[in-house]
Amino acid sequence: MAITKTDTETRSSMDHLLEVDDPLLDLGNVLKGVVDRALQGAELDGDDAYLLAGSAPSELASLCRAASIIRDSGQGRDISFSPKVFIPLTRLCRDFCGYCTFRQSPTEAERLYMSLDEVVDVARAGERLGCTEALFTLGERPELRYPAAGEWLRKHGYKTTLEYLRDASQRVLEETSLLPHGNPGTMSHREMEELREVNASLGVMVENTSPRLSEKGGPHELAPSKRPQVRLRTLKLAGELRVAFTTGILIGIGETLEERIDSLLAIRELHRRYGHVQEVIIQNFRAKPQTPMSGHADPSTKDLLWTVAVSRMLLGPGANIQVPPNLNIGDYPVYLLAGINDWGGISPLTIDYVNPEAPWPQISDLRRRTEELGFTLRPRLPIYPEYVTGNGDHIPGPLKQRVGAQADGEGYVKGGIERYATAP
Repeated sequence: MAITKTDTETRSSMDHLLEVDDPLLDLGNVLKGVVDRALQGAELDGDDAYLLAGSAPSELASLCRAASIIRDSGQGRDISFSPKVFIPLTRLCRDFCGYCTFRQSPTEAERLYMSLDEVVDVARAGERLGCTEALFTLGERPELRYPAAGEWLRKHGYKTTLEYLRDASQRVLEETSLLPHGNPGTMSHREMEELREVNASLGVMVENTSPRLSEKGGPHELAPSKRPQVRLRTLKLAGELRVAFTTGILIGIGETLEERIDSLLAIRELHRRYGHVQEVIIQNFRAKPQTPMSGHADPSTKDLLWTVAVSRMLLGPGANIQVPPNLNIGDYPVYLLAGINDWGGISPLTIDYVNPEAPWPQISDLRRRTEELGFTLRPRLPIYPEYVTGNGDHIPGPLKQRVGAQADGEGYVKGGIERYATAP
């Protein structure tokens, strides 16, 4: 289990970051030039980015301060979150990742798939609590590994899990006000085209673009869908289909700092081409019992702060960058000082089934701790505000009216944070 910081230790870290007035003051000459270019709005190239990997621990506070200035110039001081329910449609999966406790085999699972009625029941309960997102998370194509999964699907009239996801999303749309966001793993052009019509947004974590992590002994050795070219192809298809897309990297699974940078640059390149990456999650690995990586060390706060700051400098002022607060419950406010502008999905109802040991912060606590640092917490839909208020071509035609009815003039959830004043 991860050891979290005490409030005193967290405050000490934040005070140190807040002390930096001039982000260039404590940097060496080489880094000073790189950071100065980023502050002036220049797009850093790969060589610049690799120089950041050589920064000294004493330079971290300056990097974070520079990233915060860049964030403020593009996103201001608004910090968003998505009030959601988490719907684990199936926990069966063909992949075996070295750190995962979400996946189950048919003999382990309480049920192979949630029924459509169960899906709707969860969505309705979330609706009563003010949720606007139905997050569907599921294993990667379990029917390719487990005959029982294929038999269940055929019995219920489906060929694939993704066909079933489409109908589950449709039922949520028909019977609740929630907007689905599907996170189903890799998708083909046809599959994404069909899911696009019933999902406000979709997502797949790139995690890392290094083929080395899929080699023998690596965390993705037995996970064919985690091959970098497969993940990046899904991200590219989303761009071609004008899907507002969530992605991100997972740090601390054995990658180098340079491999993190390569992954961020690959995401940036696809967004530059298509303009569809609505959010980049910087997620930190947490060791879990009874997994092959149970003894692997968690990334430190400083490691995550560095990655967040570098992500902001590489992705620029307009990017939406998130750190999951439940994975950093002891010190999550500190990442506001490294350039993030989003907390991701927060549920007042359902647990994080991928990280069941990590409870969400209460919305009231999230608001208090965000405002203490001079930011404003604002609820958003599963499609980000700029895609709501833009030209509209990233919103599926069938969902345009519903999205418009739930959004205010700036593209956030109508009614604002006061809707959740009494929420847990």
